[in-house]
Amino acid sequence: MSQITTRRLTTADVNKLQQISIETFKDTFGAQNSSENMAAYLQDAYNLPKLTHELAEPESQFYFVERAGESLGYLKLNTGAAQSEAMGPDTLEVERIYIRKAFQHQGLGNQFMQQAIQIAKADHKQKIWLGVWEHNEPAKGFYAKWGFEQFSAHDFVMGDDRQTDLLMIKSLTQD
Repeated sequence: MSQITTRRLTTADVNKLQQISIETFKDTFGAQNSSENMAAYLQDAYNLPKLTHELAEPESQFYFVERAGESLGYLKLNTGAAQSEAMGPDTLEVERIYIRKAFQHQGLGNQFMQQAIQIAKADHKQKIWLGVWEHNEPAKGFYAKWGFEQFSAHDFVMGDDRQTDLLMIKSLTQD
């Protein structure tokens, strides 16, 4: 079996990032949302100009996990002003961990979480945090196993549907 590798994305990866973003988001949330709201969200969140801007943002990092040149999923991290909530300079946000459906339950999410924690520690961050949809039970369980605890919530708008993301945090000073 081919080795699994991780590589940081550049703006040259924008088309592949868009494809995987749409695929994984629809697979994860499509059944629980109307097709109209899903289409509106995908057009807004994953259009090429927006993704290109995100890839060029110096305080954001994107990574693909790959095997034999095939992208299996991706990770997006934010620090500083790129974070989706003002959390301060001592935090790192895990904004997205998306694994393509065919490659889930193979340890790739754990690999991404380990990478995120290593990056946060190397950058002298004290905490790592994320938002997760209140109805995404598998993801909530995954994050709880990693030691994340809910500390707040914020709105997440999907088309015309206002939903709730739980905000979870993990201290890195105890590891």
